[in-house]
Amino acid sequence: MRQCPASSQRWTMQPTLVILLTMTTFSLADAKTHLSRLVAQVSGQHERVYVTVHGRPSAVLLATEDLESLEETIEILADADAMRRLRASDTEIARGEAETQEDLAAAMQRRHAKG
Repeated sequence: MRQCPASSQRWTMQPTLVILLTMTTFSLADAKTHLSRLVAQVSGQHERVYVTVHGRPSAVLLATEDLESLEETIEILADADAMRRLRASDTEIARGEAETQEDLAAAMQRRHAKG
C-alpha cells in the first residue's frame, strides 16, 4: 500500500460507483423542434433535459425510470421505520455482522430444498 506523501496515514483503495448525470438545457422553442430526439435521449441515456422559458428553467424532461427511482427514494426517506431499519443495518455492517454472499446462497438453497 502506498504512503500518503505528507503524513503517516495509508491510502486505501475502495471500489466506488460513480454515476454521472448529464444535463442539457433547451429553450421551449428548441425543445418543441427536437422533442422526439430529446425524449429518446432522456429515456436511452438517462439524461435530464431542462427546458427554459424566457431564459429561466421551467420544466425538466426525465426518464420514467429515473422519476420512479426518485419517488421511491423519497418514499423511503419519509418512512421513519424504514430509515430506522436502514440505520440499524448500517450499524450491523460496521460491526461485521453482515451475511456474506455465500451465506445467503446457502440459506436460499436450504429454503428451496424444503420446498
